[in-house]
Amino acid sequence: TSTKETEEKLPTLSSFLDVEKTAALPQKEIEALWRLRHVRDPQSLCAAMATSTFARLARTARQHPQFILPLPKEGQGAEIHFLQWTFPSETTVTVLFTHLAEFKLRGEFAQPHTTVTHHLDLAESNGVVLMEGRTMENRGVSVEDGKFLLMCLQKFYGFEGLMEGDGNGNGGGGDAVAKQNASQRRKLMEQFTNGDEGFKVEELLEEAEKVP
Repeated sequence: TSTKETEEKLPTLSSFLDVEKTAALPQKEIEALWRLRHVRDPQSLCAAMATSTFARLARTARQHPQFILPLPKEGQGAEIHFLQWTFPSETTVTVLFTHLAEFKLRGEFAQPHTTVTHHLDLAESNGVVLMEGRTMENRGVSVEDGKFLLMCLQKFYGFEGLMEGDGNGNGGGGDAVAKQNASQRRKLMEQFTNGDEGFKVEELLEEAEKVP
């Protein structure tokens, strides 16, 4: 399945649950129900996030719809993976992850190894965005790898929140370090988007390892 074909096959939220009935539930119950829907699928990636958190990610994604992320491999350094955000409808936002080597070779016909869809149907009414996705079998990427890439994505695309100082810090040095890291991540993303020759994969690896 190529990148184009993947977009055409995206499931809607109603294919997982009754949207109208679910909207009547408290947010905690919605999140629990969502996880229950995916618990039996070993290849599934599933999460729920606050609408405000997703809004920050989406704002950055519109500025930087493509980026690369490292995936550490034991004894082999790190593999580089290409990610691409798409906005196919008002209620769905997707992220496709592909091996960078394959994307360079095949472009839009490259096969994503992980596809993630954010469902915005309940974003305004219930304050929650539901995310689901899959890591394809036999593509050299495990579900744990997929989770790591998603965590890394939030680290880079969520820099805005850290720079605004709402990263749940208690003031002091911790916040200063978080803001410095966020500033460095923004610089890397801007360099990548602009095709800046100053972009260094070594710096990307360094930032990916930092917490927060």
